[in-house]
Amino acid sequence: MRFGIWIAATAGLAGWLLTSSLYTVDETQEALLIRLGKPVGIETAPGLKAKLPFVDTVVLYDKRLMPLEPPAEQIILGDQKRLEVETYTRFRISDPLLYHQTLRTLEQARSQLSQIVSSSLRRELGQVSLPVLLSEGRAAVTDRIRREVTDKSDTLGLEVVDVRLRRADLPAETSQAIYDRMKSEREREAKELRAQGFEWEQLIKSKADRERTVLLSEAQRQSRITRGEADAEANRQFADVVGNDPEFYKLYRSLQTYRQSLSDAAPTLVLTPETDFLQFFRSGPPH
Repeated sequence: MRFGIWIAATAGLAGWLLTSSLYTVDETQEALLIRLGKPVGIETAPGLKAKLPFVDTVVLYDKRLMPLEPPAEQIILGDQKRLEVETYTRFRISDPLLYHQTLRTLEQARSQLSQIVSSSLRRELGQVSLPVLLSEGRAAVTDRIRREVTDKSDTLGLEVVDVRLRRADLPAETSQAIYDRMKSEREREAKELRAQGFEWEQLIKSKADRERTVLLSEAQRQSRITRGEADAEANRQFADVVGNDPEFYKLYRSLQTYRQSLSDAAPTLVLTPETDFLQFFRSGPPH
């Protein structure tokens, strides 16, 4: 009985020692072997590896690309414009030993890298104006930021593959102020256009009224000339008729007098039969 217990304990201890002496490195990982607190080696090839139990400690690091997407921050540009900028960074652990000596944890790595990106971002954008970021010059600015971040992150055991500007927008209060200014400018332009239109309307109306007055004056002048010429011709013809037949003229004048007198007397005119006024009613027109 005791012998069986001893065998089982021995087997358990041997299994524990064997388990403590082995570790596995995945294809996506790198292993840093630390012996009594001192790094002694790096394993990059995947597979089953051996280590000294109680002496060696293994720290596994992910060697894949990892994202860094810090919150948006306000940056003052070279032309004193404010922008809310969001960046994204892709990095990997390139030197596990240096990484262990400088950062140790992924949280610390993200924190340090965020500070480096923010510092480079502020330095580079502080030297450019807003039109540059809205043009082809944006790529050159981004490349400078990436190079600076890469150089500084190398000393931490990190390899920065890419740094880009995800979003660069005006702050909400600035956007509203710009919108209000643009709205006021458009309203001012609309008022100027309406005033100019009213001025043109008055000019067109005054020109039309002037032309109308000239046309009417010319028409009236021509009408008076035509009427005068017609009256002159009528008087000439009438004078010719009177000169040729005085008795007809006398009859014509009498008929005009009858028409005027009798129409004004509406409806009754009382006269004696012997009056000279009615001589043509008594005798008729002369032959």
